[in-house]
Amino acid sequence: MPRARLHRAWWVVAVTFVTIIGAAAFRSLPGILVDPLHEDFGWSRGTIGAAVSVNLALYGLTAPFAAALMDRFGIRRVVATALVVIALGSGLTVWMESAWQLILCWGLLVGIGSGSMALAFAATVTNRWFTERRGLVTGVLTAAAASGQLIFLPLLSWIVETYDWRPAAVTVALAALAVVPFVWLLLRDHPADVGQKPYGAKEFVPKPAPVPGAARRALTMLRSAVRSGPFWLLAGTFAICGASTNGLIQTHFIPAAHDHGMPLTTAASMLAVIGVFDVVGTIASGWFTDRFEPRRLLAVYYALRGVSLLFLPMLLAPSIHPPMIFFIVFYGLDWVATVPPTLALCREHYGDDSAIVFGWVLASHQVGAALVAFLGGAARDTFGSYEVVWYASGALCAAAALMALVIRRRPTTALGAS
Repeated sequence: MPRARLHRAWWVVAVTFVTIIGAAAFRSLPGILVDPLHEDFGWSRGTIGAAVSVNLALYGLTAPFAAALMDRFGIRRVVATALVVIALGSGLTVWMESAWQLILCWGLLVGIGSGSMALAFAATVTNRWFTERRGLVTGVLTAAAASGQLIFLPLLSWIVETYDWRPAAVTVALAALAVVPFVWLLLRDHPADVGQKPYGAKEFVPKPAPVPGAARRALTMLRSAVRSGPFWLLAGTFAICGASTNGLIQTHFIPAAHDHGMPLTTAASMLAVIGVFDVVGTIASGWFTDRFEPRRLLAVYYALRGVSLLFLPMLLAPSIHPPMIFFIVFYGLDWVATVPPTLALCREHYGDDSAIVFGWVLASHQVGAALVAFLGGAARDTFGSYEVVWYASGALCAAAALMALVIRRRPTTALGAS
């Protein structure tokens, strides 16, 4: 009996995974650069945090338009263009001399490029290529960013400490460019392009016609979504998710650990270890999401994250010790475990429009991250430590746990459906 061929959808997942890993280099760099840029140019941490804030905000605000652009021009074209923009923005930082140039290159260009292949990219691939195993696939693709962090954080921190921050920026640019051929040659926009059904589908699904007016469609979805209660709760909880991960730990953990005497490479390696357990936690969360109620999963994730942040100020020290290792493992498992249940709730309430609506929910995630990236740096400048930021973020996570439980568990007709 001949062996069954592996469904093409899994090859698309593999290419998407590698693409997100390659692009994860730019996500690894901001926390490493805070102290080097402060020492090299004399810029305050608040100023550097402002550039990271622009990057994080645009990362989120671009996502819903990117999802609509993928419907109009195809996944392959949008993602390849985004990678080139990321490479351009990162490469140009080598010649910057003023803070506004950091905001332009790292904030504007890298922010727009990264937002164009954010989690909305993973959502679009999942929605088009799968009708079964969506939770698992979402977890796998979300974990790709953590895998990239695991690869690039120790490498980039070693480059910064051994040479300078400029070679690290060039490494990010080259990593983004290296992925472009994989996207262009191997990624396909829809199962119909290769004459296959989506994974798990009973019938062949024809490729939909390109949808014109990408910006108008994204804004129309937003106007429809804001009239529903679940959108505000999903956006609010995901804003706190962004504040307590990308904005807080990814941007400020390394300089906070350095404040306590920990070497830069050691702190970066610990953040990379978070990425190891992030992969495990996110894939497991996808598996759980296929089997358990997403609202309750979110409540548990946010509650545990809040408790761990309240203990962090007591754990920071010049060297690694067992309680800190426990925090790293615990926080890693919970890092983006929130994504699969959040996306599942978007899909449940908004149907075929869920990728674009999730793009707007992701925008709130990045706005929350942007605020804490800036406010965390400003708090460090004002109070001389990050302690107040850890406690405030722990309280926010407790609020997010309560908000998750309030989300209605009720399927609704997809927004915009006739």
